[in-house]
Amino acid sequence: MFYESELQFLQDTLKKCRVPVFFVSSDRKIEKGDDEGFKTLFDEVKFFEFSVGSFLDKAEPKTIYKLTTSFKLCYLFLLLPQRTRENVLVIGPFVSKQLDSRKVLEIGEKNAVSPQNLKLLESYFASIPVLNDSSHIFAMLDAFAETLWGGSQSYSLVDLSGDILSPYRKENNLDKDSDGESDVLLSMELMERRYAFENELMRAVSQGHDHKAGSLFSEFASMPFERRVADPLRDLKNYCIIMNTLLRKAAENGGVHPLYLDEISSFFAVKIEQLGSTASVQEIMTEMYRSYCRLVRKHSMKNYSTPVRRAVATIHADLSSKLSLHLLAEKQNLSPGYLSTVFKKETGKTITDYILSERMQLAMHLLSTTRLQIQTVALHCGIIDVQYFSKLFKKFVGKTPKEYRESVK
Repeated sequence: MFYESELQFLQDTLKKCRVPVFFVSSDRKIEKGDDEGFKTLFDEVKFFEFSVGSFLDKAEPKTIYKLTTSFKLCYLFLLLPQRTRENVLVIGPFVSKQLDSRKVLEIGEKNAVSPQNLKLLESYFASIPVLNDSSHIFAMLDAFAETLWGGSQSYSLVDLSGDILSPYRKENNLDKDSDGESDVLLSMELMERRYAFENELMRAVSQGHDHKAGSLFSEFASMPFERRVADPLRDLKNYCIIMNTLLRKAAENGGVHPLYLDEISSFFAVKIEQLGSTASVQEIMTEMYRSYCRLVRKHSMKNYSTPVRRAVATIHADLSSKLSLHLLAEKQNLSPGYLSTVFKKETGKTITDYILSERMQLAMHLLSTTRLQIQTVALHCGIIDVQYFSKLFKKFVGKTPKEYRESVK
């Protein structure tokens, strides 16, 4: 097919945005489907066939159809040229705006959803992506349509109105009391699944595995969460706070000292409260797990003994202070000889070499990212004599501080 690469790119982008995309045949037989949807309370495949299936026979080429169901779920579908099977591309379900608890109640009443099932319905809507009219997804779909049909004037968009009514009123008997035991088991299953993902995510972060954590997080982010407050933004902020706590504990389990954890945890606590829209939540959650993974990779002291951990944390806490083997040993009521031996055994460096290495790393960072005077940089690195600092820096880096700064401009 001449549009195969464009179609694959569109699929990949939709998947990244957690928007379901699948293919059906115009004879209404579903060949392949996304396993998201009404997994629990409803049969999404059946719902799709009822809602969209009746329109497939009438679907025309060079047309994008939009359909809104009585659950306020939106679908986009179009006929793909040069395909005999799976020739209908379906995007959805999604909602055009965030639904609050009051709106979910109204939708439930309209579709005869029993009070016992409303929590499941709320959980489902919490997992559905929101695509408003300004979403970049629609711009991508327009570009894809232009590739298929040769220009913006060559196709049309048809909005199928009517809020297609749900088939569940009769078939699923949602107006009757549901089996209480089944509902409890179902809620337990959803909760167990979410907790299992949280544990896997924490294990990945505790090992500093950025890629694995990212893969797990993508799946975790698409899972339904119980909506606990009416305000969607406040609800998502609360989940961000929970995630910040979980990731902090994961990094601690990975051997990161509380000194580093407190700084990054506080940073994200402030950033979460400053969130202005639900659209920013995914971005900050991604930033959190990546930051904690980097922290583990850089500062993990999992294999260090307590004296070495405390010595390293003290060194990193303030590189501008006076640091020496005797001072570090004195802080822990240890003999200098014992601390020197155990530190060299576990880190592979003497305390003096370790302190120098960390100070030179800081110096390189300050020289490349700030305009501080070299004397000021030296003071930040705990070295008062600027000439001595320059001598140490050249020995460590191979260039004078001035030469290094000019080389990284």
